Amino acid sequence: MSGSLSKTEIQQERNALARRRRASLLLVAPLIAFIFFAFVAPITTMLYRSVYSPDVAELIPDTLEELSEWDGDGLPSDATRAALARELQVLARERRAGVLAAAVNRAYPGASSLINSTARKMRNLSEDELRTNGATLLDAADRRWTQADLWRAIDEVGSVYTMNHYLTALDLERNAAGEIQQRESARIYLQLYGKTLGMALIITVLCIVLGYPLAWYLSQAPARKANLLMILVLLPFWTSLLVRTTAWIALLQTNGVVNSVLQALHIIDAPLEILYTRAATVIAMTHILLPFMILPLYSVMRGLDPSYMRAALSMGSRPLGAFVRVVLPLSLPGLSAGALLVFIISVGYYITPALVGGTDGQMISNLIAFHMQQSNNWGLAAALGTLLLALILALYWTYDRLVGARNIRLG
Repeated sequence: MSGSLSKTEIQQERNALARRRRASLLLVAPLIAFIFFAFVAPITTMLYRSVYSPDVAELIPDTLEELSEWDGDGLPSDATRAALARELQVLARERRAGVLAAAVNRAYPGASSLINSTARKMRNLSEDELRTNGATLLDAADRRWTQADLWRAIDEVGSVYTMNHYLTALDLERNAAGEIQQRESARIYLQLYGKTLGMALIITVLCIVLGYPLAWYLSQAPARKANLLMILVLLPFWTSLLVRTTAWIALLQTNGVVNSVLQALHIIDAPLEILYTRAATVIAMTHILLPFMILPLYSVMRGLDPSYMRAALSMGSRPLGAFVRVVLPLSLPGLSAGALLVFIISVGYYITPALVGGTDGQMISNLIAFHMQQSNNWGLAAALGTLLLALILALYWTYDRLVGARNIRLG
C-alpha cells in the first residue's frame, strides 16, 4: 500500500531516532558527570559519614568484641578490661591513643586525659603482665576504670553504625537505660540553628526592603540609565568575596569609617562595637546578597505591562493603592524567588560570618567547619550538614507548594 511504510523504512526511522537519542545523551553527559561528582557524590558521602563511624572499632576491636557480651550492669569481665589494657599499650606505642581518647571524650567528658595517661602507663609493661594481670593493672592505673558509665560510653562510641551524631545535633542523648532525653549539658546546636534562621530571615527582609524599590526603579528607568545602574548592581559579582568582606572590616571596626563619621557628626560620643557582632554579619551579608534579590525582581518587573498601572490610575486609584493592588501581586513570583534564593544562601554562608561575625555572629555553617577542621568530628559535622540540607529542602518544598498552588489558581 502506498500510504504505509515498509519494514525497512520503519527500521530506518527507529535507527535514526536511536542515533538522535545517543547524540542528545552525549551532549548532556558532561553536565550529568559534573552534577554527579560535584553534588551527588559529596552529599551521599556526607549522609553516609553521618551514621558510619568506624574509628573506635578499628582501634580497639578485641575490647569491643568482649563488650558485646556485657549486659551493661556492673563492671565488664576481667577479659574485657585486660583486652583494653593490651590495646592501649599498642595504641601508645603507635602514638594513636589520642584518637581513641578524643572519640570517647565526646561521650564521656574527662576520658581524654584518662585514656592518654593510662596508655602511657601501659606502654612500658610487658605483654605477659598484661595478658595475665591486665584487668588489675588497668584498675590500678586509675580508679575511674571501675565506673560502669565509662564502659557504657566506650561501648556506645564503638558502634560502627550509630545515630548518636544526629542525637547530639538535636541536643539529645541516651541515658543509662538507653532512652532518648534532652541533653543536660552543651545544648548549643538547636539554639545555633534558631539563631541562623533568625539571621537569615533578617537578611532576607533587609534585602527585600532595599532591593524592591531599586528593582522597580530600574524597571521603569530608560534603557540606557537602567543598563548603567544594572552594571553597578552586578559590580559586586566582579569583586572577590574576600575583598568585599575585608572592606567591611575596615568600615565597621572601632576606629573605622562608620564610627569616625558618626563621631564627626556628634551622633555618638564613643565608638560603637559593631565589628565581630551579629549586626556586622547581617550588614555584610545583606550587602553581598542584595543582587540576588534585585535580579529576580527586575526580570519580572521588566515584563509588566505599564498599561495596567495607567488603567488603575485612570479609574481613580491613588498611586500607592494602584501599586499595592496591581504591581505587587504581579511581582510576587520574582519577590518569592529572590527571597528564597537569599534565605537559602544566607543559611549556609560561612566566610563572611567567620571574618566579621566573631563569636556572636557565628552561624551553623561555622560550627560545621569547626568540627571538620579542628575537632575532627566528621560524623557530627556530617549530621549537622545533613540536618541543614533537610531544612533547605523543606523550605524549597514549601516554596514550590505555595507558588505551584498560586499558579494553578491564576491559571
